[in-house]
Amino acid sequence: MKSNYRVAFDKGWQDLKQKQPADIALHMQVQYLPGKQQFIVPFLNENYIVDLAKETLVRENDGEMPEISAAILVLHYLSFFQSAAEVAGKWVSLKEIPNGGMLFYPAFHKDAICGLIKAFGHQTGAFLECAAILGGQPVKAGDVAAWFPVFPKTPLRVVLWEGDEEISANATMLFDPSIEHFLHIESVIALGEYLAKRLIKLAPQTVGC
Repeated sequence: MKSNYRVAFDKGWQDLKQKQPADIALHMQVQYLPGKQQFIVPFLNENYIVDLAKETLVRENDGEMPEISAAILVLHYLSFFQSAAEVAGKWVSLKEIPNGGMLFYPAFHKDAICGLIKAFGHQTGAFLECAAILGGQPVKAGDVAAWFPVFPKTPLRVVLWEGDEEISANATMLFDPSIEHFLHIESVIALGEYLAKRLIKLAPQTVGC
C-alpha cells in the first residue's frame, strides 16, 4: 500500500498536468522552459527543476531529489491555484486563514511554534544567521524577526521574543492572507512546519523554553 506521502506526491503530478504551463508561470511567478518542459521554482533560497515529461523534481544545484515532503509542497504550489490572485502585503496568524486554520492551530503551535521557541527563544542572535541561510531577511518585529520568500507568492514571517528568568520566550509565524488562493490549508500548515523544521535543524543547539 502506498504511503500518504506517496499518494499526495502522485496526485500532485496528476493535478499539475491538468494545468496550462503558461498559466502556472504567469500566476505563480515561476519560469517555464517550453523546449525542455521544465519549471524552475525558487523554494527557500534554492531552485528546483520540475520536469513535466520525466515527472522528476530535483534541486538545481546538485540534481538530487529533495525529501518527499518538500517535493509535494513544490507540486502543490504549482498546481493548486484556481484563479489569478496577488499577494496582499499583510500578515495574519494561521488561525485567521479560512478552511481550517483555527481548527488546526493547536497542533501547528505544538509541532512548529514550540520547536522554534525551544531552538531560538534563548538565543535569538543565532536566529538571523540561520534565517539568512534559507533566504530570510531581517524585519522589525518582536525582539527579532525575519521575512522568508518561501515560494515567490507565499512569504512567511517568523517573530521571536527572547525569554529570561522572569519572562517566557515566545514565537509566532505569520502568513500573507492571500496564501489561501495558492495552497490548500493542509499545505499551508505543511509549509509552515517545513520552514520551522529547517530553521530548527540549523540552530546551534536546542535549549529549554
